[in-house]
Amino acid sequence: MVDCDYCGQSFDGEAAYLDHLADSHEGELGAIDQRRVDSRASDDGDGVPLMAVAVGIGVAIAIGATLYLTFLSGGGSADGIEGAALDDSGDSEVLTSVEQFPNEGTEHVSSGQDITYAQSPPLSGAHYNMATEGGFYEEPQPAGNIVHALEHGAVVIYYNESAMNESTRASLQAFADTHTGYWRSVIVVPNTNESAESDYVLTAWRHRLYMDSYDAQTVYEFLSEFLGRGPENPVRPPVNGN
Repeated sequence: MVDCDYCGQSFDGEAAYLDHLADSHEGELGAIDQRRVDSRASDDGDGVPLMAVAVGIGVAIAIGATLYLTFLSGGGSADGIEGAALDDSGDSEVLTSVEQFPNEGTEHVSSGQDITYAQSPPLSGAHYNMATEGGFYEEPQPAGNIVHALEHGAVVIYYNESAMNESTRASLQAFADTHTGYWRSVIVVPNTNESAESDYVLTAWRHRLYMDSYDAQTVYEFLSEFLGRGPENPVRPPVNGN
């Protein structure tokens, strides 16, 4: 079953859900949901909608500009690895410090309701109906929306603004621009935890990795291991078939 993030109604499959978004929530959709609706319309018709073409061109330009900036600034990235296809799993030697935590549940609660999480940043637990969309954010996002995105299979990267430089920002932006799927997005947000143990924290459903200094290769390996493998609708095969 797929729950509508806008009204809470449930649907038997992705196709029915996208038709519902197109029919009932026109003008309300976020950028990613709008692309999914446009893509379905294209599959059902003979051509590609002009809006989908425009969005595709815009994304391509944004990715190209970001990678070019990263190349010029030097450091922070790993030779364009931000745009590379993911491996089936991450390098175990790079991911030796990944921590795994118990599942705190998957309950949906009303938007704005106070939620207490065992971990900060949160890694699972009760969450709001709306999921945070993929992208690079300058402002903190509601934890209840972020946890819903983790359930979908997103990887959320938290950063300390004071540790950021132009190269690192460009690399993180490129990762977010590359991985935008509804069930496998990258979300980059500032860390509001003043006692954070690291300048960068990589999170997936029930998993966390502290990164003291920015390393694009480590981000890539974490994404290869966890992106798109959330509990609600895994869109990548489990690691090692498990």
